[in-house]
Amino acid sequence: MNVLKNFEALFVMTVALACGATYALEKAPVEANDPSMQVVVVSAKRLTPEQKLQSALEDHALQLAAESNKASKI
Repeated sequence: MNVLKNFEALFVMTVALACGATYALEKAPVEANDPSMQVVVVSAKRLTPEQKLQSALEDHALQLAAESNKASKI
């Protein structure tokens, strides 16, 4: 019984040290300061609700066509 208490205490201390070491050894995130880093700027108009609906319908039609094509090959 005494051995189990010792193992429990050892386990608790090990977990405490591991958690403490995780926070103590954690490094701060490093920011990239590369002056030659390329920046992409996207300038586009937002889609209107009608355009979004049309795009969704086209995507749905393409998915159905791909699935039917796959099913016909089986």
